[in-house]
Amino acid sequence: MSEAVLVSLRGVAKRFPRVSRRSDRARALLGLLTGRSLPPATTVLEGIDLEVRRGESLGLIGENGAGKSTLLKVLTGVLAPTEGEVRLSGSVAALLELGAGFHPEFSGRDNLRMAAALMGFAPGELEAREPDILAFADIGRYIDEPVKHYSSGMVVRLGFALVAARRPDLLITDEILAVGDEAFQRKCIRWIEDYLDGGGTLLLVSHSMYQVQKLCRHAVWLERGRIRASGDVYEVTQDYLAAQERRIAREAGLAPKESAGTLAGVEFSLSAVRINGNDGEAPVYVARGDTLAIELDVRTREGRTPVAAFGIVRADGTPVFGTTSEIDAAVVRVTADGLARFRVELPDLALLPGAYSVRFHALDTEGLRIFDTLERGFVVRGHTRELGVVRLAHRWVDPDAGG
Repeated sequence: MSEAVLVSLRGVAKRFPRVSRRSDRARALLGLLTGRSLPPATTVLEGIDLEVRRGESLGLIGENGAGKSTLLKVLTGVLAPTEGEVRLSGSVAALLELGAGFHPEFSGRDNLRMAAALMGFAPGELEAREPDILAFADIGRYIDEPVKHYSSGMVVRLGFALVAARRPDLLITDEILAVGDEAFQRKCIRWIEDYLDGGGTLLLVSHSMYQVQKLCRHAVWLERGRIRASGDVYEVTQDYLAAQERRIAREAGLAPKESAGTLAGVEFSLSAVRINGNDGEAPVYVARGDTLAIELDVRTREGRTPVAAFGIVRADGTPVFGTTSEIDAAVVRVTADGLARFRVELPDLALLPGAYSVRFHALDTEGLRIFDTLERGFVVRGHTRELGVVRLAHRWVDPDAGG
């Protein structure tokens, strides 16, 4: 393994025997002892190939049950892989579960000393660093109280303070920053940013895409135990959020619906719709700030001039913007064979990253009655952590400046 690679996984799989009944557990144990076939297993991880290089910051994302925590446990040796190879290089510190490794009956100070010894602190090193560790944890007199009296946030404070003093080559953390008060979370994030600036390597699991985008340069999206996507943190997280929005929309009954207006005999019907030249049903990817081109071809009977309309909505159905050719007084020409073509461009697209749809409508000449509707999806990408639907022009000013 190259010195630049701290973590290497090749073909890693993890399966757990299904042992819902006592007899299943006995059968599984007997199979392990005798080498016989095990009962049916649940696959949690399958075919995982992954490398983490020195100085890299990698976010691990996915829904609950995707296999993220299991993957971290395999990485840190808490669980052995069923198949594949895991190789680690350099010093590793992991914050996986609250209180993991802490004895509830011992005081925080005693647990601190035991954990420091397990992490490889040299004799006298902890004694020299203990004042800084206690200052970082900031739990006061509770350091000499049994850990069983600690809140979850206090346990995190103590564990993170020890890691901060160690400054490992690789830090692995699982949703640990979701616990504790806001002030301590800010302290941890500042420390991680400093750690990364100093060449540290981070593997972070979080459901907060804002946090992943802030702290990581790359991301891996796990889905049902497999890697669905990996690469630039913004592209992967935005694709993940877009997929989540589409799933929520389907579950809420907001999936795209199309009218029957294309049937023969309808006075106005949509014969083709395109987003940036793409006329397929697969989502189109658009960069924030680029031009969004929307095209409609409307078939019309008897040469009458139709009205074209479009509306942009979020995947959850939230309206964003809409207009019609009649409102904007667009010039419309109908060909001899009864086809009216419309094209509207939205330059400097102000939509923030997310999943959207364009609803295309063919209306009568008066713009009163909708004859046909089609819907197509697109995804906006961009390197931004701003929130909401659109980016409004704004500027920060010094409140104490004159004028």
